[in-house]
Amino acid sequence: MRMADAIEKSADVSLDIKEEKLKGVCPIKPEFIIKDHKKLLIEEALTDVYKEQTASQTGDVEHETLAEEPVDKKIKLDDKKEKPRGQNKARPPPYKAPREENLCPWVVDQAVGEPDKKCDNTRCQFMHDRVEYMKMKPKDIADSCFFFDTIGRCPRGTACRMGAVHLTEKGLNIIDEAKLEEYKKKPMSTKNQLPKDLQNKLRKHKYNFSRAEKVVKANDAAKRKKDATIAAGKKTAPCNQAEIIAKTDENVEFKSKENNSHEEVKHETNLDASSNGVKDETINGSVRNSGNSIKVDQKIGPVSDYDVIRQLPSERRRIDWKDKILLSPLTTVGNLPFRRICKEYGADFTCGEMALAPKILKGATEEWALVKRHETEDIFGAQICGNNPGVLTRCAQLLDSEAEVDFIDLNLGCPIDLIYRQGGGSGMLNKLNVLETTIKSISQVMQIPLTVKTRMGVYMDKPIAHNLTPLFRDWGASMITVHGRSREQRYTKMADWQYIERCAQAAKPIPVYGNGDILSFHDYKSAKEKYPSLQGVTVGRGALIKPWIFREFKEQKLLDVPSTERFEIVKKYAKYGLEHWGSDTRGVETTRRFLLEWMSFLHRYIPVGILERPPQKINERPPFYRGRDDMETLMASSNCADWIKISEMLLGKVPEGFHFLPKHKANSW
Repeated sequence: MRMADAIEKSADVSLDIKEEKLKGVCPIKPEFIIKDHKKLLIEEALTDVYKEQTASQTGDVEHETLAEEPVDKKIKLDDKKEKPRGQNKARPPPYKAPREENLCPWVVDQAVGEPDKKCDNTRCQFMHDRVEYMKMKPKDIADSCFFFDTIGRCPRGTACRMGAVHLTEKGLNIIDEAKLEEYKKKPMSTKNQLPKDLQNKLRKHKYNFSRAEKVVKANDAAKRKKDATIAAGKKTAPCNQAEIIAKTDENVEFKSKENNSHEEVKHETNLDASSNGVKDETINGSVRNSGNSIKVDQKIGPVSDYDVIRQLPSERRRIDWKDKILLSPLTTVGNLPFRRICKEYGADFTCGEMALAPKILKGATEEWALVKRHETEDIFGAQICGNNPGVLTRCAQLLDSEAEVDFIDLNLGCPIDLIYRQGGGSGMLNKLNVLETTIKSISQVMQIPLTVKTRMGVYMDKPIAHNLTPLFRDWGASMITVHGRSREQRYTKMADWQYIERCAQAAKPIPVYGNGDILSFHDYKSAKEKYPSLQGVTVGRGALIKPWIFREFKEQKLLDVPSTERFEIVKKYAKYGLEHWGSDTRGVETTRRFLLEWMSFLHRYIPVGILERPPQKINERPPFYRGRDDMETLMASSNCADWIKISEMLLGKVPEGFHFLPKHKANSW
């Protein structure tokens, strides 16, 4: 018996060792594995060590001189395998058409029967001859134009790459008057467009931010008073925010939006002097005694009570956070076309890409594009990032007043070096004073909920989110999302869901969402069962790899999506991209660029029928395999050239000089 036990124990140990060796490798059915596959490396994404290794293996002529020189003695560390990791930070844009080959925007939308449009810029570098442009225009990518079919007039005019149906031989735009009139009666499908007058106000610093400034000043004063009380050794009594605001602004002249039109009437009142001097009186205002006369400032008309009475939490717009699924804000890839697809598959809430608060306040068009919202996004939030309470509060006031958003999300988790070094994103986690003023001010200046997304902390061995989440609750946050990794970890190692549960318990009664490593219904179900304090989950990379993950959650089963349906999803993305970015050459190439960025995640999906032990885990990578059909094999390829082939099926041939590098070097095979 002892010998049998020993054999069984040794078998268990060998099995553990074997599994340890295969850790991180997704098990694939043997008949689908390609054993003789060779990796093709992209030179721009390689380190110097890898370039030398590649040159020596391929016999590159340029590197033959290296063999003639004496080889230096290698240090032990030089033999360490260097993996291509990190971001391709210096990658150029995929394609930029020269201006001389594009038609001038002033003359591009010239309709039949309209007066000739002319460009008044004498230095304009664009083309102005429509007939010449039609001769050199790239080939159309489709037979019908979405804009002409739905609107009745294509705004891209002569430059439209689907313009055969609505362009004359001379490049003039044909208009369907009936469709155009019907379209004008409908609300716009894309909301939160930046109006020109608002952009001019922001650029000229004429927008009224007095409400935000007042709230920030009040919270700074409250904090100073609290610190002074603690320093003096006195017992701090709970102070009324309304009293603080009133005291802070006792000698401050303030004009809000509501009382901009009110007039101030000043008059002098002569009073009889008594034997002791002057009798003081106050009439709805302040009193200034100057000898035998008193100057009284009196306000007439309705008086706003905003700066006296705080808005109660019950008076805010409410969102039911219970058991919902939120699509995480995803930089670069979480754009409007992608969110539309996620909504079709069942995402409850969506959130725009991270927008920088200073650029929003400057009226930057490219930053306002990140808060655009499609009509299908019924519950939509905008995520803002910054390092200054005043800037963030102004941005929150602006978006609350001028944009159609249901909640504002404050980013406290961005690990990017540029953001972190400037004190934004996860760089705010160690600045408690700044955090307090920021969250209090934003929550008080808005009528919509404030949510906070945070990581465990900055350092792997020093998690601090469990101490911060109850403070976020007390300062005014309505919901908190905790990503179960530190800034130092980025996306390495697995997310710590036990720690997320600890944060959720500390933040009660407000809802806490968990984030990290969910890629299947089984992951979602496990999180809900093991960690009951969580009220919902947010999905990021899981939705990029398989956007139908939301349907899995709703139907409570693992879905084996065939390659035909997956290609239809990509096709739909291309259609939505052309609607969003435009149907001219610039819009086509912008759509292609973001499609390829998405493909760097989408190709990681492994069909359920190929897996040996489903479901797939997000930290596992498969060996090279062939699919059940040619399209499945093509969509599983990690080679950028194959992604470009897929884009050419939908958006036509890439232009001359086009090149693409994925954002992350790990995908640059």
